[in-house]
Amino acid sequence: MVDYYEVLGVPRQASTEAIKKAYRKLALKWHPDKNPENKEEAERRFKQVAEAYEVLSNAKKRDIYDRYGEAGAESGCASGGPFEDPFEYVFSFRDPAEVFREFFGGHDLFSFDFFGNPVGTPFLHLQ
Repeated sequence: MVDYYEVLGVPRQASTEAIKKAYRKLALKWHPDKNPENKEEAERRFKQVAEAYEVLSNAKKRDIYDRYGEAGAESGCASGGPFEDPFEYVFSFRDPAEVFREFFGGHDLFSFDFFGNPVGTPFLHLQ
C-alpha cells in the first residue's frame, strides 16, 4: 500500500501549503522530460506524486484517506451518513501531466527553453 504522506515526504498533520510545496518540488524533480535517462522510473514516481497531491490537497479526499487509507479509494468508503452516496468520494485520478499543467498555470515548464520559446522552434532574433 502506498502512503501518500510518505510519497510527498510530509507529516500527516502537514498544512495545505506544505503539501503544495512538496508537490512542486517532487513534480519538478520527477517530471519525465527532466529524466530522459530514467524515463520509466520517472514516469512511475511522477504519477505517484500527482496521485498523492490530488488526494492530500483536497479536504474531502484527504479526510477519507486519513480514515480508510488507500482502501477507502478502492471500496468507495465515505463518512457513512444515511443519505450519502458512498461512491461520491471514490478517488479517480487524472493524467499526472494534467495535474502538473494545472498546478503550474496551464503550461508545461519543460516545453519552453530558457527564453520562453517553445522547444524545437528557432530563436526569435530582434534587429
